[in-house]
Amino acid sequence: MKAMLSPLLAHLPALSPSSWGLFFALVAAVILWLLSLRLRDASIVDIFWGPGIAGVVDIAAGVGHAAGPRTSAVLLLVNLWAIRLAAHIWARHHGEDHRYGAMRTKFGANWWWLSLVQVFLLQAILIWFIPASLVAAVLYSGVPMGWLDYAGMGIAACALVFEAVADFQLGAFRADPANKGKVMDSGLWGLSRHPNYFGEAAMWWGYFIIGFAASHMWWLLLSPLLVTALLLKVSGVALMEDDIAERRPGYTAYKREVSAFIPWFRTRG
Repeated sequence: MKAMLSPLLAHLPALSPSSWGLFFALVAAVILWLLSLRLRDASIVDIFWGPGIAGVVDIAAGVGHAAGPRTSAVLLLVNLWAIRLAAHIWARHHGEDHRYGAMRTKFGANWWWLSLVQVFLLQAILIWFIPASLVAAVLYSGVPMGWLDYAGMGIAACALVFEAVADFQLGAFRADPANKGKVMDSGLWGLSRHPNYFGEAAMWWGYFIIGFAASHMWWLLLSPLLVTALLLKVSGVALMEDDIAERRPGYTAYKREVSAFIPWFRTRG
């Protein structure tokens, strides 16, 4: 990916890698917003989440002429994650998500322009900021790798697999008509009520370790802290569990027995 982007980026104006990443995220957000108006589907922004983040990192590597094993490992991890996540969301996408549909109903005639600010531009800023650790890792590619790099890569890789397995297990469960209205409580879902979100958060903590190992910048902690907060309090656990017990009667008992986020042994009785 970096080899493909470098010749193109060499002829662009001299902006910083971070500035080019922000430019990319904002332009992509506006294009997606215009497409969403035509499709009447704001949830297409979710499909772009992974590729958008990977794009910011790829651009930083290309503009910064980054090379070496750290850069290669980072680009491999983030692009594998982005492709898998985009494919997963795309496969589940059947029209506008109910969350965006509720906002469309709430704001009525004003939604067409409010969606640009509240959905697309907001996500563009997050897409630009959240991969700060990965951008730092590639921009400091000349720093020799140490045990922290390998620890971060190991955590990120294991978390990526953990998240993918959790999504696969849930997808297979939902694909069986006999499970309609039932609660997925086996496999990784018997250890955590949201193992996919846990895997996502753990992956970003692994990325922070890689970025810190290269740059020694503590402020990069803001990235995994923000991701974890979003997954726990905003778009993840809190949102998913708001009304799920009403739709799945067995969820109340499941909630008593299984950890909400961090995988742990099931408590029965």
